[in-house]
Amino acid sequence: MPGVIDFVTVSTAGLEASPVVDALAGLRANEARYFSNKYDHAFTTRAASEAPEIVERIARVLTERDIVISSAPLEVADFVVSGIRMSYVFYTSGLAINLMYTTEDASKRAVGFRLSQGMDVPAELADKFKFARQKSKLAGEIRGSYFVVKGEYS
Repeated sequence: MPGVIDFVTVSTAGLEASPVVDALAGLRANEARYFSNKYDHAFTTRAASEAPEIVERIARVLTERDIVISSAPLEVADFVVSGIRMSYVFYTSGLAINLMYTTEDASKRAVGFRLSQGMDVPAELADKFKFARQKSKLAGEIRGSYFVVKGEYS
């Protein structure tokens, strides 16, 4: 069920299948707070089954690095803010992947990985990326990494 993510009252709705449900909900709320504060944008998600094209789009971009995510997608978000298309997938494992993509400026194309607190680095990412740590009041400790997108994915 689609919904605006409330970062004041963190909800686990839609993420119950995750073994790190509370941490993943905090991570999702952390993203919602960021977009609210920086862009005055309401972060809205829906079930991944309602928008398989978003999951597929991110999967296509991940092929640049020969990455195939083994965890099941739970929720997605897709929106344009300040001329940048943002796509998110939140996975059962506690992984969140976002794609930042603009057609006007190729330097603003990247895939970001965020790991919920308590989640191990997935095997498909372990040898390819180093993860930096960040503290969050909503999500505890978030670990993140990214890569710059080189191809064209409209």
